[in-house]
Amino acid sequence: MFWDNVAWVYDIFANVINRKANRKLCDTVAALIQPTDEVLECACGTGLLTGVIASKCRSLVATDFSVNMLRRAEKKYGKYGNVKFEQGNILQLDYPDECFDVVVAANVIHLLDEPYQALKELDRVCRRGGRIIIPTYMNRTEKGATNSVSGAIGQAGADFKREFTLATYESFFAEAGYADASYTLCEGKIPCAVAVLKKQNREVL
Repeated sequence: MFWDNVAWVYDIFANVINRKANRKLCDTVAALIQPTDEVLECACGTGLLTGVIASKCRSLVATDFSVNMLRRAEKKYGKYGNVKFEQGNILQLDYPDECFDVVVAANVIHLLDEPYQALKELDRVCRRGGRIIIPTYMNRTEKGATNSVSGAIGQAGADFKREFTLATYESFFAEAGYADASYTLCEGKIPCAVAVLKKQNREVL
């Protein structure tokens, strides 16, 4: 599995190559978390956002499909007493309906064959009035070309299913019924757009 194999170098990308965008990403997500929040983080990777969220919330369940990614995240942030680490599949979450105040899924939507199925699951486990926070790297430039850094990562085996610009990212969520979503763009080598969705009271696309 690609992500198991690159877990050991992922932090270099996050903390060095794309440092500017990821610093803004962490600040943006931190500002969205409240002390009373019970949070689910899907696709936590090696913990880019895990420590940020854990330091702000009441409780956090951090999940990833990749065991190696999850192990690295736990090694770094297992010290937080309010965090549990569990392997999980974003397409079929093993949690009851409406059991989290906030659901976070960073940099995973563009990797999925069934992104709308993942969106349904994120919405399902989020409480009414809760927030669904979905940061995603913008792998396509406004000129229509693949971002050069993203292209290199894709050639290494990342297998991006979608390449977003901010405009197409907004359209993606509007088509799913989230017309009132808000967005923050974090500039960097690979820009990251943070989408904040409100829990839906109806069926997601």
